[in-house]
Order: sequence, then C-alpha cells, then structure tokens
Amino acid sequence: MPIRPVRLTPTVPPALVEGLTALEAELQITAEFPAEVLADAERSAADPSLPGTDLTDLELVTIDPPGSRDLDQALFVERTGTGFRVHYAIADVAAFVRPGSPVDREAHRRGQTLYAPHRRIALHPPVLSEGAASLLADQVAPAVVWQLDVDAAGALTATGCRRALVRSREQLDYAEAQRRLDEGTASDSLTGLREVGLLREQQERDRGGISLPIPEQEVHVDDDGGWRLAYRSPLPVEGWNAQISLLTGAAAAQLMLRGRVGVLRTLPPADEHSLRRLRQTARALRIEWPEALAYPEFVRSLDPDHGPHAAMLRACTTLFRGAGYAAFDGGLPPVVEHAAIAGSYAHTTAPLRRLVDRYVLETCLALCGDREVPAWVREALEALPQEMTDSGRRASAYERRVVDMAEALVLAPRVGQDFEGVVVDLDERGDGDRPPRGRLVIRDPAVEASVTGSPLELGAEVVARLETADPAQGRVSFVVG
Repeated sequence: MPIRPVRLTPTVPPALVEGLTALEAELQITAEFPAEVLADAERSAADPSLPGTDLTDLELVTIDPPGSRDLDQALFVERTGTGFRVHYAIADVAAFVRPGSPVDREAHRRGQTLYAPHRRIALHPPVLSEGAASLLADQVAPAVVWQLDVDAAGALTATGCRRALVRSREQLDYAEAQRRLDEGTASDSLTGLREVGLLREQQERDRGGISLPIPEQEVHVDDDGGWRLAYRSPLPVEGWNAQISLLTGAAAAQLMLRGRVGVLRTLPPADEHSLRRLRQTARALRIEWPEALAYPEFVRSLDPDHGPHAAMLRACTTLFRGAGYAAFDGGLPPVVEHAAIAGSYAHTTAPLRRLVDRYVLETCLALCGDREVPAWVREALEALPQEMTDSGRRASAYERRVVDMAEALVLAPRVGQDFEGVVVDLDERGDGDRPPRGRLVIRDPAVEASVTGSPLELGAEVVARLETADPAQGRVSFVVG
C-alpha cells in the first residue's frame, strides 16, 4: 500500500517519540544493527565486486527528497529520432552484499526500510545505504544500468540492462528540478524526463491504470502553541520521476515473464465493497463522485493541495491492501498483473530500501545477458514472497500508526467537542450489550477514526463527540448519542 509520509515541524513532540518507541517494541522493529552486521558492511564497503564496464561518461543525476542519502536511482534521458532513450542507473547492492553474509541475513530479516517522522529504520547499514552503495553525486559507484527505448507515444520498444561503474553529476531535490523545468533552465535530460513522464502518464491512462499522488502530511505548530494538519502536494516532476520507475518495473516484469523465472508485484482488482466504502468516504468529505465516473478518473480529479481531497487520496490506498508477490521458476504464476498499473510489474528500482529488488535485478541481468540465473537467486525465490509480505505488513502497521499518532496530536486539545461526519464502515452492528462500532470520517480536520454509539448506520451523517485523542497510542475515537 502506498504510504503517506508524515513530517512534523519544527520538532517531534515527546508524546510521539514515546509512542513510536513503544510501537517499535511492539512490532519488534530494531533500528540498530548487530555488531557483526556492521563489521561485515564495513568490509564490503571497502572491497566491493566492481564491474569492468565504465559508464561514468553518462550525465546522470539523482532526484530525491531534500537531504536524502540512500540514493537508489540516477537517470539520463536523450532523444533518439522521434523517441527517447532512458538510461536508468540503479544502485548495485549485490556488489556489496554477498549471499549468506551477515548483512544479507539481516536484510532478509528486515525486508525493507521503515520511515518515521524523525528517522529512517534502514534495510542496510548506513556505510552501505548512505555511503558506498549509494549513487551520491561525484562518487564512482557500481550500478545496474537500464537502457529503455520508448517511441514517440511513450511505448517501450527495447530493453537492456548491464552492470557498470557510474558517476552522478548532481543531486537534485524535487523543488529544484521543478524550478529548472518551470524557468526553462533545465538540461536536455531533465526536459526529456518531463516529456517521457507525460507520455507515460498518457500510456497509463490509456491502459486504465492509476497512480496515487499521495500528499505528504505535515503537522505544524501555530503561534498559540496548537498543532494543525497541512498537506504537501507532490510536484509534477515527482510524478514524471515515478513514471520512469514504473517503466523500469514493467520492463523487468516482461523480461522475467519471457524467461519464466522471477518475482512479480501483483494486485487483484478492487472488490465492490471497497469501492462502495470509498464512495461513502467521498460523501463524508463532501467530494462529488458521479456514479458514471470511473475510479481512475475520479482519482485524477482530486487536488492533493486541498485537505479533504488529500484525505480522500489516503483513503484510496485501501485498494492496494491486497498487493502481494508472485515468484515463479519454470512456469507462470496464476496472477501476473497489478490492477492499479493495469499490467505486469516488478519491484526493481529501490534495492537499498527493499530486499526483493536485489533479486529482481540479478534475474534481469542474467536474462539480458543470456546467462543462467544464479543459484542463490533461484534458491531464494520460494521464500521471498512471504518474507516481503511479512515485512510489508509490518511496514504498513508502522506507517499507519505514525499517521494515526499525528492526527491524534492535532485533535488532542479538542476532546469533548462535537464534529460532523459520515459513517463509512461498520465493524460491529451491536447486540444489546455492545453498541455498534464503525469508522467515521470528519471533514475538518480531514481524518478517519473509530466511532461507537447509536444510531450508527452505514452512510449516515452524524454529529459525534470526540471521546479520545491519545498521540502516544495513536488512538482517536468518537461517540454518537
């Protein structure tokens, strides 16, 4: 499920630090690495397996959030007649992490990087993820370099990947990249990113796919000491950058399906109950959703800069909760498509932050080079889907509670006040001793929380009293009646 990052300004309140510490203990999440893992990472950083191919002449740049150090991707886009060639360098984690090593075993235990408002809980030790393996500006580093050709309509026409040494020329953040594009000072490559990104967005629309522009939630302190919610909408360049990642994931999936070996990211189509619930949420937030308007087009009509629309986009992530992984070797899995993408797709562009990407990259390198997929990759395929599913559940629980804590922080001073809202789901209808229980969406601030009381009917507009807002527990509850 896509996450919504939470940023707290200017500081993280003690109540949230306390809550996050307790949550990490509950989920058995450990930020610190064992000594043997750190020692192994230091050795690997000093003695990587380097490729013989040198592509340091490519004018690659990275585009990431401000202050990022774990840089997985660098890109260079050039015109080729009526189309484009995308050079997409991905950090080559396998150059540093040996199968069965302490770093490898720890990465399998963690599965992926987790994000809190005040820190990251990394997949790999910082000496690798923020140092030797990262595609930092002016650092020569090993990478898996994809060469992706697209035609004038943005359709993928040719795919290749190989290991090579690369050197990123510059680390841009999203705001700076957008500023250059808007002012006309962007490089030809950055301009090419915009053109390819727009073409790929149209390809997505034509397929019936959808990308969620999840806004970043910010919790600000006001002059009077109170806390309020705000949202930072993604910039257009963030969407174009994401389209390059999606293009690469689709190319990887095609390679693996043709080779009949690999691991895909899958998502079944949304069920009717989930779609009905989303329509109730839209009603609660007073967002018009005509019956004839399909879900993808409804999402594209939302403005992430508008609080209720931002909350609606968060609610739309519930359709991603059936996402999973399908590994295969010799035959094909029963499900090979990702419903939101409306096609086959694989995670392959974030190996510093996600375990499965390293295995997808290694598989694609073998297939592109007409070589056998390494035994250590094949041996891991069977267990990978469950490992990633487990880590995904842990990450979702963690990141969901972070959002809950932030919302509870904002609502805490208003306990006892009445709010107007709409019941968007019923968990329990009540049996005499227990009152009905469900989920309520209020409009200002735009949050969803637990509600009990009577009458409680699906879709009902109610006035509910805020009963609990506990930032440390991430618990918000309302009562009706």
